[in-house]
Amino acid sequence: MTETINVAILGASGYTGAELLRFLLVHPEVRIAALTADRKAGSTMAEAFPQFVGIDLPRLVTIADVNWDGVDLVFCALPHATTQEVLKGVPKRIKIVDLSADFRLSDPAAYEYWYGHAHQALELQREAVYGITEFARDRIAKARLVANPGCYTTCSQLPVIPLLEAGAIDPDEIVIDAASGVSGAGRAAKEANLFTEVSEGYHAYGVGHHRHMAELEEGFSRAAGRPVVASFTPHLVPMNRGMLATIYVRCIGEATPQALSEILEKRFAGETFVKVLPFGSVPQTRHVRGSNRAYISVCKDRRPGRAIVMCVIDNLVKGASGQAIQNMNVMMGWREDLGLEAVGVFP
Repeated sequence: MTETINVAILGASGYTGAELLRFLLVHPEVRIAALTADRKAGSTMAEAFPQFVGIDLPRLVTIADVNWDGVDLVFCALPHATTQEVLKGVPKRIKIVDLSADFRLSDPAAYEYWYGHAHQALELQREAVYGITEFARDRIAKARLVANPGCYTTCSQLPVIPLLEAGAIDPDEIVIDAASGVSGAGRAAKEANLFTEVSEGYHAYGVGHHRHMAELEEGFSRAAGRPVVASFTPHLVPMNRGMLATIYVRCIGEATPQALSEILEKRFAGETFVKVLPFGSVPQTRHVRGSNRAYISVCKDRRPGRAIVMCVIDNLVKGASGQAIQNMNVMMGWREDLGLEAVGVFP
C-alpha cells in the first residue's frame, strides 16, 4: 500500500457528497481533510446526515475556508454550473474528480448550447478526461482532472459503446428509455420532488431535450467513428435510488442478439464492477443497490434482427460517487475496488 492521501469533499451536504463520505470512511488509503457546505457551514456532518453520528469528522466549512495546504485530492460534488469558478481556484498540484456536468463535454460550443452560457474555465475543460472508468482508465491514470460521467450516461454507454465499436448495431437506430430514483434530482427542496408529487406515479421528463443527450452523443459518436444521434427519454420512478436503462437496437452484419451478448461478455470479462448476465436475463435495480456494480443483459426482440439491451446501476454509486472513487483509485495507481468492495444491499 502507498501513503495515505488527504481528501476534500466540496458539497458534502448533498446526496453524492454523503455517499462519497460513506465509502471513503472505509477506504484504507484516504483521510478526510475537509468537508464543505456553504449553507450548513459550522455544522457537523452528523447534523446534516444522522448516519454519521459518532464518527470523528471535520466540521463543515465554506469553500473559502478550506486550507488547501493539507489536501491532495478534491471530490467536487457541487451543483452544475457552479464548479468552473471554484476549480479555477484549486492549486494545480491537487488532483480533482468533478461530479458535476461542468467538464463532461469536450466541445465548448456544445456546452454553451446545452447549458445556456459560455464555459468559464476553458483551460480546465481542455485538460479534463471524461471518466467512465472501464473505457478510459489509461487516460484517467495520467489525468489531473477527471469529469465524472452522469448517471444516465454511465448506465446507457456501458452496454452500447462496445456494440458500436464492434460494428454490431445500427448507430441510427438506438432508442433509450431510462428510469431513475428520486435521489438523482439532488437534495435541494423542490416542489416536484415532494413525496405526494412522486409517490404512486411514474413519469417522463426532459422529453426531447435532456442535457445528458449531449454526453450520450459525444460518447456514441466517438465509438462509432461518425455522428450518432440517439433517442433518449428519462423517467422518474418513486424509489430512493437505482437506475434502469432499456435500450432498443438493430443488429447489423452477421450480428444476432446472442452475438451482442457475447460481445459484451468478452468486453467486460475482466472487469470488477460490470457484470454481463446470461442471455435472456432481466437485471433488477434492487440487486445493485448500494454497490458500485453494473449488471447488463441482452434479450431477443420479437422482431427479427432486433435486440433489447438492459443495464442497471445505483445512480448514487456507479452513477456518481462510487465511480468517482473508482476513478480516484485509478488516478492514484491503486486497486480499483479499494473502498468499493461492498455488494448490493438486498432486500
